[in-house]
Amino acid sequence: MNYFSSDFKLGILGGGQLGKMLLYNTRKFDIQTYVLDPSNEAPSRMACNTFVQGDLMDYDTVYNFGKQVDVLTIEIENVNVNALETLEEEGIKVFPSAKTLKQIQNKATQKLFYQDHNLPTAPFSRYAYLSEIEDAISNDALSFPFVWKAAQFGYDGNGVKIVRQLSDLNDLPKGECIAEQLVPFKNELAVIVARSSNGETKTYPVVEMEFHPEANQVEYVICPARVSPEVAQKAQDVALKTSKAYNHVGLLAVELFLTEDDTILINEVAPRPHNSGHQTIEASYTSQFEQHIRAILGLPLGSTDNTVAGVMVNLVGAEGHTGQVKYQNIETIMAMNGVTPHIYGKQQTRPFRKMGHVTITNKDLNTARQIAEEVKSSIKVISI
Repeated sequence: MNYFSSDFKLGILGGGQLGKMLLYNTRKFDIQTYVLDPSNEAPSRMACNTFVQGDLMDYDTVYNFGKQVDVLTIEIENVNVNALETLEEEGIKVFPSAKTLKQIQNKATQKLFYQDHNLPTAPFSRYAYLSEIEDAISNDALSFPFVWKAAQFGYDGNGVKIVRQLSDLNDLPKGECIAEQLVPFKNELAVIVARSSNGETKTYPVVEMEFHPEANQVEYVICPARVSPEVAQKAQDVALKTSKAYNHVGLLAVELFLTEDDTILINEVAPRPHNSGHQTIEASYTSQFEQHIRAILGLPLGSTDNTVAGVMVNLVGAEGHTGQVKYQNIETIMAMNGVTPHIYGKQQTRPFRKMGHVTITNKDLNTARQIAEEVKSSIKVISI
């Protein structure tokens, strides 16, 4: 099939910032794109050929959208999988597949998948209702502390909470969830695996993630991770084994815990471009977004090597600010060497909403990390 400057149509379910950054590359290759998103102000709207506003969880909406394209992909997991199954039966190529998405969408199902495939992960228990956790605590079947995770619809730190006492369960959603053993880790790592529709596989260098203590969001992504070659190899081996088990096509971001004794445990995965790979736009030969396009179209995968060290800083809405967005001091950070801001195009800010990111590149990783600290302390995402 001729993908370039032709009648070929690529569909993307979700029109957020990940979709927008995917579209940078489809425009570069002159690939026709269709985007479906519930918001009329989706960041991707400005960059696609055809934009459709609609509910990603509605069967008919997703099915009718998918019938318009030749290949369908996602930038968010929360989509109607039943519609994707029907589209696959009717000959539409869907990457990642409906089967892969179904295994990943639900965190309880995801954790059981790790168990079934001998993939290392923290011990956990599955509960149909929050009240069952309370019963387990009262019956001494579950002890504090543990990590509560909503089985579905969690994102950007939402749907996860460390529970240290009974009152921490107050106001949590009442539905299906898991209680995961609190892992005493020293580092959070991630590996992005690219796997093409023809079976070619490549991994990006291991990255290190630093999280905001309150919002449970990534503040910094550091590449390459500051770990030994032995630990990096362990992380890549686990990620490759996970990728093989899922048999996915596209990208699979594998988030990992590194424990005090250098054991690697899987936290969770995402079958799409991921926050832990944003620095690849400036710091790698092939960005994660271009790689995803190459993978789902069965094209040769690009080099995943770094050209320089890269650090990514997330730009999130400042606490106490809701409304029309303003990026305060952006000129200050743009005057710094090796600093590239990416503004996602969301008009309204609110506390901890992802509004953009900044990549810092440098030949020296420590220098890049220092500049990242300056960037973080300089720019503020506030409301007018």
